[in-house]
Amino acid sequence: MKKHLVAIGLASLLGASAPAFADSYSNTIAVFRQSGASASFFHRAYGYAVFPTVGEGGFIVGAAIGKGRVYVHGRLVGDTTMTQGSIGFQAGGKAYSQIIFFEIGRAHV
Repeated sequence: MKKHLVAIGLASLLGASAPAFADSYSNTIAVFRQSGASASFFHRAYGYAVFPTVGEGGFIVGAAIGKGRVYVHGRLVGDTTMTQGSIGFQAGGKAYSQIIFFEIGRAHV
């Protein structure tokens, strides 16, 4: 079965938009559902992985890590993590939210 992945990142200043005790997963999904670029993927994707906070930093060598949840047909099915490494001219850090959509080709449904 052929699957396609579509990743969309949303840069954000974390901590400024939601109360500390709010469900960060629900809030992040709501933001992506209302975003013009990613809203249409919710209707045609088999599932998605959402990462409310991905922290990235580096000086020459960099790394990013985020904890997320996987949803299939809107239902929570598990937890996941993402990691990334990089090397090159860089200095600093950032935090952002990310969602990865899982699509199945129509010929394979």
